[in-house]
Order: sequence, then structure tokens, then C-alpha cells
Amino acid sequence: MRLHRFDGSRRGDQVEIELVVGPISQSWTSLITDDGVLPNGTHFFVDEGQKLPGPLRFWRHRHLMQPSPDGGTDIIDAVEYRTVSPVLDALLYPVMWAQFAWRRPIYRRLFR
Repeated sequence: MRLHRFDGSRRGDQVEIELVVGPISQSWTSLITDDGVLPNGTHFFVDEGQKLPGPLRFWRHRHLMQPSPDGGTDIIDAVEYRTVSPVLDALLYPVMWAQFAWRRPIYRRLFR
């Protein structure tokens, strides 16, 4: 993955990346459509796909940083996506789950 643009994580900011798999590269552009703090102290921002790699047709990712009962912070990735077909949506679920699962140990290491 190559990062081409990162304005930040506030409403109106834009993120542009290039996904590279072997000789194939595809662009992905997301717009930050919302950000803020919820009454329970959870900080959040939402990115929505504007230009998506195939076969994605819709992408909304809510990033939540929620106060944990132990005094730390729980990071929650709430993702909605759609492709050209509900069957393909279901087939991609394990890939999407794995994409975010590999971040857990990285978050723990970086934010301890």
C-alpha cells in the first residue's frame, strides 16, 4: 500500500492510497464525513469511500476510540461494505475480518 494523501481525521479531510498487489495497482480515496466525541467519551471519525477498488461499491468505516473500564482505550473498527453481489459480500467477510484482526497486536504494541 502506498499513501498518496492524508489530510487528517476531521470532517472534510481526504485520504488517498494506492493498493498494490504484484503488477496490479488500484486507487482508493476516502472522505472523512464525520468526527467528534460521544457523550460516553468515545472519540470517533468516519471515512467513506469515494473511489474504491473493484469489486467494492460502498465503504463506511467508523473508527472508535472508547474508554475502557480498566482506564485504557478500546479501539473499535466498525466497517460496512458492499460489492456487486450479496454473495460476494459474504465471501469477502473473512478477508475483511482478517484485514482488521492483524492490526490488534500492532495497536497493543504502539499504544501501550
